[in-house]
Amino acid sequence: MLDIELIRKDRDAVASALAKRLDPAEVTRALDDIQQLDQQRRSLISEIDGDRQRRKAEARAYAEAKRAGREPEVVAPEAGRKQLAELEAELAEVQGRLRDRMSELPNLPADDVLPGGKEANRVVKTFGSPPEIEKLRDHVELSRMLGLVDHERGVKLGGSGFWMYTGMGARMEWALVNWLIDQNVKAGYEFLLPPHLLLDTAGFAAGQFPKFYDDVYHLDRQSAPRGQFLLPTSETAILGAYQDEILETAKLPMKAFAYTPCYRREAAGSHSDERGTVRGHQFNKVEIFQFTLPEQADAALEEMVTHAESLVEGLGLHYQRTLLAAGDSSAAMRKTLDIEVWMPSTGKYKEVSSVSWGGDYQARRAAIRYREPGGKQTRFVHTLNGSALATSRLFPAILEQFQQPDGSVVVPEVLRDRLGTDLLTPR
Repeated sequence: MLDIELIRKDRDAVASALAKRLDPAEVTRALDDIQQLDQQRRSLISEIDGDRQRRKAEARAYAEAKRAGREPEVVAPEAGRKQLAELEAELAEVQGRLRDRMSELPNLPADDVLPGGKEANRVVKTFGSPPEIEKLRDHVELSRMLGLVDHERGVKLGGSGFWMYTGMGARMEWALVNWLIDQNVKAGYEFLLPPHLLLDTAGFAAGQFPKFYDDVYHLDRQSAPRGQFLLPTSETAILGAYQDEILETAKLPMKAFAYTPCYRREAAGSHSDERGTVRGHQFNKVEIFQFTLPEQADAALEEMVTHAESLVEGLGLHYQRTLLAAGDSSAAMRKTLDIEVWMPSTGKYKEVSSVSWGGDYQARRAAIRYREPGGKQTRFVHTLNGSALATSRLFPAILEQFQQPDGSVVVPEVLRDRLGTDLLTPR
């Protein structure tokens, strides 16, 4: 969530930044509502403080009169308490509405992020060249020929949007996960295995709720009175684990990563470029995360992007780096760089990692702070996250980019020891 002080002091700058991703008229209405509620809140606080001071003065005057042997002026304490309670109830209601309106605002895009949607995304780097393939097959056909994925039984088990890795396919998926874990440990990230069920507070802290509340799988309220959901990404868990904490300044930047399956209600792919394991309701992902001081954020973003790219390069895949426009970025993020692998069967690139800088937006929602050295004042940390990597898209990219004319697939060198072979061959 944004800093209300920023809206008070420089509304025009906030409006201009938000207009990169929202309709300007919508921005105006939202900021009008917020400033009106903010003014109501401040007026009520002033009135409540004044009422409390008046009551204290009356109490002192009453006590002094009694000590001096004078007849004290009669006051009506019950009426005063009732009036104060009404004001406090009104303040709580206004504060709740203000918090709701503030929580609906997205983050302010960084200065170098362009306005607009996907059409304004900008490719800023390309690694390698698209492979020349003599007889092109898509990853679904290849996975069936090689006995790697059972799509039909996956649907039988979970319904549309699910699949089941089998045999060497299950081994390769697990080899990818374990190789990514090893590489992230070497890069200095602490390995976490968080719960897959999270409280709703974690979803709010990450900026996913309330806007994307319906995009995840929730437990019913009878089973989970506090509200619980299946995590859509371990970013939510890593951030949520440190809610309401003051981090040690000397330990920043703090780097962590987690492996989890991810569960999402988004529609499974029916288009040719979203078939197979490219999009579904459950997929594996390794996520890296950093908590930093504000002045460390730029360097952390570059380090995370470079690290994620090194993983794709380590697998030998052709990819591109894209700077997302404001309207195509997550609402909680100031800046996002996607790493997209080439899918030969569709002639398109698919994202396997989104590395994002959130500024202090998530930290405000989660109340994650640091204390300045030698001082008592606390400030909000900056948060950054990125996939490292999403295996359900690496898997088809490997099959398609490394396929051979006979339907076999060359195994990336870094996975060969784990799989015990350098070539996957049709059964």
